[in-house]
Amino acid sequence: SECEQEPGSLLWIFVMVGNIVRGMGETPIMPLGISYLEDFAKAENSPFYLACLHTATVIGPFLGLLLASFCAELFVDIGSVGADEITIAATDARWVGAWWLGILICALLNLLVAIPFWFLPKSLVKEGEAKEPEETSEKSATPLQENDKNETKQTMHFFLADFIPFLKALFHNPVYMLFICITVLQFSAFDGMISFMPKYLEQQFGKSASDAIFLIGVYNLPVLCVGYFSGGLFMKKFKINLYQAANIAFWVSLLEYLLYFAAYWTVCDTSPVAGLTVSYQ
Repeated sequence: SECEQEPGSLLWIFVMVGNIVRGMGETPIMPLGISYLEDFAKAENSPFYLACLHTATVIGPFLGLLLASFCAELFVDIGSVGADEITIAATDARWVGAWWLGILICALLNLLVAIPFWFLPKSLVKEGEAKEPEETSEKSATPLQENDKNETKQTMHFFLADFIPFLKALFHNPVYMLFICITVLQFSAFDGMISFMPKYLEQQFGKSASDAIFLIGVYNLPVLCVGYFSGGLFMKKFKINLYQAANIAFWVSLLEYLLYFAAYWTVCDTSPVAGLTVSYQ
């Protein structure tokens, strides 16, 4: 009884706050980055640039999974426990990898990558258009500065008065709400695979956590990169409009659903688990 201790560590709060701050920093990249591209890119080049942006968002998790695979091979107390003192293998259920090491490495990389964002210009010349003369730009600079001063004078009351009706209009837009529902379903399926597939590979095929993470990264994410990039290149080359893009998305999503549905027939035998599928004796 003396060895039993109640879990009372509050270190998980630091992890939670860190994830909240990380989400606050990463969230503006997609909406603001897409707006940045749409404002200063040609209409025919915009899909290709967006495809490159989405491809980069998949390359990141791919490299992250490779890093996680490497960290999972290291014991959680690396540096304070010698390799000769570890008596369990990586395939043991009691093994805990150095999960904190990947967080530190990614945090440092995020900090370094965020520095160039400070040097992005506020506005760019529209792609394909000639640069405005210096006289014109100087004349237009004064009214722009005045507009900025007027915008800063707006109170939160005026902001909410404009924002809430606009938000209601979006919620009553069936196309927008349908797109939101589709996006939620797609991301929930992807997150489900990332969350539960490693454990399934560990239990069903006897893989270590490191091998399971590596297999998911290698077999899934590079194909997504090819899909994003080829889709944007296809839309740029054939100048696909919104109606044609919606049709293509529907038929491709239907084909994806049928292929995933076929996975129900690729089942494996249930592994024997004491107390569940077989008796303890």
